[in-house]
Amino acid sequence: MLKNIDPLLNADVLRALRAMGHGDEIILCDANFPADSIARQTVLGKLLRLEGVGAPRAARAILSVMPLDTFVDDAAQRMEIVGAPDEIPPVQLEVQAEIDAAEGKPWPMKSIERFAFYERAKKAYCVVVASEPRFYGCFVFKKGVIAPEEQ
Repeated sequence: MLKNIDPLLNADVLRALRAMGHGDEIILCDANFPADSIARQTVLGKLLRLEGVGAPRAARAILSVMPLDTFVDDAAQRMEIVGAPDEIPPVQLEVQAEIDAAEGKPWPMKSIERFAFYERAKKAYCVVVASEPRFYGCFVFKKGVIAPEEQ
């Protein structure tokens, strides 16, 4: 156990989050996402897992240690529902609440079309799969910076 570190964050995920730099992206995906095959094409090259929790809880853990990028407007994105890109399912609303809580202010997610999401995921630093059974529990988070006075 570590103090002030969410116990959900295992050593592999912590290592990846620490190794990521400003502008690197992490994919948080649901159990239906082709996570292993996509993860093999990322910078890290292997799949990371947060077992036994859904996407909102996994997002809370990740965002407890990783700041979002304040220099871009798409630092948090959600996969669009096919045929209903403006519809936001409950899993995405729950992750939105975790983002807002982590950042201490409203931080609306942008949306990204399903197949564009797959291509974006291949270029990410890493893919983390949660045990989220609901469809469209897939997100992109772009890492920001921690200012010297915050350290």
